[in-house]
Amino acid sequence: MDKKDIKKRTLKFSIRVVNLCKFLRENGGTGYDLSKQLIKSGTSIGANIEESQNAESKRDFIHKMSIALKEARETNYWLKILIATETKLEQRLLPLLNESNELIAIIHAIIKNSKAQN
Repeated sequence: MDKKDIKKRTLKFSIRVVNLCKFLRENGGTGYDLSKQLIKSGTSIGANIEESQNAESKRDFIHKMSIALKEARETNYWLKILIATETKLEQRLLPLLNESNELIAIIHAIIKNSKAQN
């Protein structure tokens, strides 16, 4: 996977998270409260990957990618809570959960490979 792929993929993921959060906010309840956390972490993944592209050093790159990984894991957590509490949305949420799992694996591999190149 090249750098453009992960950037495109996280941008698409962020847009999907924003659209989900719009829906959750329109429908109120617990989903509304959780959407506040989800939108922050879900959009931060791509923002940190974007920042990593202009890192000042390999160490800085790894640091920014590590932040993206933390945000991906947090997003995964919020999605799991939403799946458990908003069962009527499970079919809409599962693809996002799957994508967040894949992003976690990809970002982890990028970090691991970057550390190995030192």
